[in-house]
Parts: sequence; C-alpha cells; structure tokens
Amino acid sequence: MPTPPTLHTPVLPQALLDGLAIDPNGHYLDATLGRGGHSRLILATFPDVRVTGIDLDDEAIATTQGNLSELFGDRLQVWQGNFADYSGKIGEFNGIIADLGVSSPQFDVAERGFSFRHQAPLDMRMNRQQSLTAAEIINHWDQTSLADLFYQYGEERRSRVIARRIVQQRPFETTTALAEAIALCFPPKQRYGRIHPATRVFQALRIAVNDELGSLERFLEKAPHWLKPGGRIGIISFHSLEDRRVKYSFRDSLLLDVVTKKPIIPQAEEQANNPRSRSAKLRFAQRKASEQ
Repeated sequence: MPTPPTLHTPVLPQALLDGLAIDPNGHYLDATLGRGGHSRLILATFPDVRVTGIDLDDEAIATTQGNLSELFGDRLQVWQGNFADYSGKIGEFNGIIADLGVSSPQFDVAERGFSFRHQAPLDMRMNRQQSLTAAEIINHWDQTSLADLFYQYGEERRSRVIARRIVQQRPFETTTALAEAIALCFPPKQRYGRIHPATRVFQALRIAVNDELGSLERFLEKAPHWLKPGGRIGIISFHSLEDRRVKYSFRDSLLLDVVTKKPIIPQAEEQANNPRSRSAKLRFAQRKASEQ
C-alpha cells in the first residue's frame, strides 16, 4: 500500500511490526500518532485490526485522521492530548507503540520554532495552547538555571559559557539569532562541523518546553497496565536521556518482561534512505501473564 504524501516515513517499520506480533483481531495504541506512518502499517496488516492514536498537535491529528480514515474507515480512533494524561483501561490493548522523535513537519514549518534552519520565533510548543515557550526560557530564566538545563537535558559540556553569553546578549527573538550566539561560544573549527553547535541546546529547550522526560516517565509508569497478558510495548527513542528511562522502566517493572536485551537500531540501508532514523533505538517489553 503506497504511503500518502503527507505521512512521514516511519522509523524501523519492519522491526516494529515483527516485535508487536500483530493479532489479526487486535487493538493497538499508537501513543505518538504524528503523521500516522506507524499506525498505517499496523492497520494494513489485517482487515480487523484497530488503532487508537494519541497526539498533542491539532494539525497532525487533522491531517492524519483525514488520510487514514479514507484508507481504514473507523478502525482508527484519535484522542488529542499528552500521552501521559491518557486514561487507558486495564488490559485494553494487544500492543502499544511510541516514537519519541519530533515529527518532520514540525521541524519543517518555520513558525513552530523547533529548528534553527529557518528564521522563526522561539516557540517549540507541541501543544500551542500552553503558555511556556522557548523564548520565555531563554529571555527570563537566570543564568544558573539555563546552564543546568543545557547540561542536564542537552548534555552540553559548554553549558555555562553558553548560558553566560545568552544572558549578556538577550533578549532573543528568533531561532537563528540564538543559534548564532551559541555558535560563537565554540572555537572556529567546531562551528562548521556536521553537527551544528546549537543542536544540544535546542534539544534541551524542546524537552523543557514540552516536559518530554516527565511525560515519558508518567507514560511508562501507566502504559504496562493497559496491555493484555502477552501484549507488547515498543518504544523508539532518539537520545540517551529517553533511552535510559525506557530501558530502566522496562527492566524494573513488575508487570513486564524485557524482550530486547539490547536496543534494535536501523540498518545501514534505512539510515541512508531515512537520515532521521540514524539515532533511533527500539526496545520491546512484554506484559507478563499475571502480576508478580
């Protein structure tokens, strides 16, 4: 089945389907619906498979629901909100998936402010109804708080130097102005490498604006209860802060058995065809037959 043009290319598609071991009559939760790439694959496996999709982004929901309803009718149901706030029923799903990456359209739409590739307001909100933005953090947090944020959520070693420069030069209004100021905190040879010097700071800001790690922890605590016995949960993460939380949550859960001792990563061919997949790690766990 061809991919509709407005849907993103899903990361680790075959590994995800293989790991879920789709039940022909199953009900699955896609906790990060986005443009629907993974949900489309699940729905296409068998004619009676159903998916409940969750997303914060109203535009993503409208686009994806429109595309997938044409293909699969009412087998897709959508809930708008943070996956950490979803109230699933005990034993409701045969499988659960979450792709923790930011969807490509959010990066590509300049006014969303996720990327320094475009001049745009410092926004970064996945839920545009909330008040906290990246501009609020950059222009109003004190120097110590900024340095701690960049170090803890961006793992940026030059966090204190960057925070000092930001405080000295603010206010900042655009993504490109902030990225330029951050780049000047690095020696000239490091300013033009494959990875832009502002990448880790922008990651930290996005995580803080959207409470991504807090939301992930709440979701990981609740989601195992929503699985049927033998049902599987698969999480795709894109940086070590997420992956560590997934790994330890699966390992320490009284309800789950770890399926993947080491994360599944994309093969070279997928990385070449879909550069977004390069840092992806997929872990699976399975709901125990009974609570222990």
